Amino acid sequence: MKSPMPKAKTKAETANIHAVIGSDEAEVKRVAAELAQKLAPEQAGDFGLEVIDGAADNAEQAAARIRSAIEALQTLPFFGGAKLVWLKNVNFLGDDPKARSAAVQAALEELSAQIDSGFGLEVTLLISATEVDKRRSFYKTLIKRAELQVFDRLDSGRAGWEEAASEIVRRHAKKRKLEFNDDALELFVLLTGGDTRQVDNELEKIDTFLAKDRAVAVELVRELVPLSRAGVIFELSNALAARDLELALTLVRRLLEQGEKAIGILLAAIVPTIRNLLLAKDLMEQHGIRQPHSPFQFVAAMNRLPAKATEHLPRKKDGSINAYSLAIAAQHAYHFETRNWLRRCVLVSMQT
Repeated sequence: MKSPMPKAKTKAETANIHAVIGSDEAEVKRVAAELAQKLAPEQAGDFGLEVIDGAADNAEQAAARIRSAIEALQTLPFFGGAKLVWLKNVNFLGDDPKARSAAVQAALEELSAQIDSGFGLEVTLLISATEVDKRRSFYKTLIKRAELQVFDRLDSGRAGWEEAASEIVRRHAKKRKLEFNDDALELFVLLTGGDTRQVDNELEKIDTFLAKDRAVAVELVRELVPLSRAGVIFELSNALAARDLELALTLVRRLLEQGEKAIGILLAAIVPTIRNLLLAKDLMEQHGIRQPHSPFQFVAAMNRLPAKATEHLPRKKDGSINAYSLAIAAQHAYHFETRNWLRRCVLVSMQT
């Protein structure tokens, strides 16, 4: 009589396996460190945590680190009890010659087999890695067996990145009890681009500067956060839309001092701003969209419109509508009457 086939282990049965991966290196390191502190058994002291450096210089070294992890999983703590094995800062799960080598792939197959067969509930495995090739079988093993957390960098070339970046800033600011107003948040998001390392660095500066005060205004962001060329152009566009001529001229002079040509400023900031104001105003009048309190309200209203109503709108390289720029323009469109826009555009451009 044949013995019954062993059942595959479920994720619940292998809940002592954790993985933190993704291209956002700063966030992966932060979350993995917090998770390691939480998972390491306190009663075992230093013997309860075994860290294996996964930052290998070559394929041979990478394969050795993987096998060190396997050996650690098979070895119980000296004084009994539980322990955490942390394969940390792994750099051989991506799509490069080191990761593709036969030695590394063979070692990863051994680790996958160890994960599938189990290593006792008294041992916990944590893997933290960046640049993971999600086509590889080891990643699929992690999906099936591990409590997986993925943190990828935002792509600012894709539609909707601003909303995702705003959520990142809000989440990190909340930990410091910082309160951004809408204008300050928009500018901070543009200047940091959703890069969590830069977000944390700039929030730390703001946190230190404010001391007991927790309110973050746009003036403070301008003062403390480095203003890139993209940031100056964004600020110039906002100044034009808000009819703040003094600030607009100050920013134009700054761009000229940085070596920008007058025609470049016109094409990069002034013309797109006027175009977006005209398009936003037309959408609001034609479809009854009210002046939004935040950009995302306008984006949501645009998304509800039929395709024919938005087919004339400018597109990004990926074919999506540049909805966020239009939404910012919609917040300021009430300042203008259509017949005055072109005249104001000419006056400002003459000042450049």
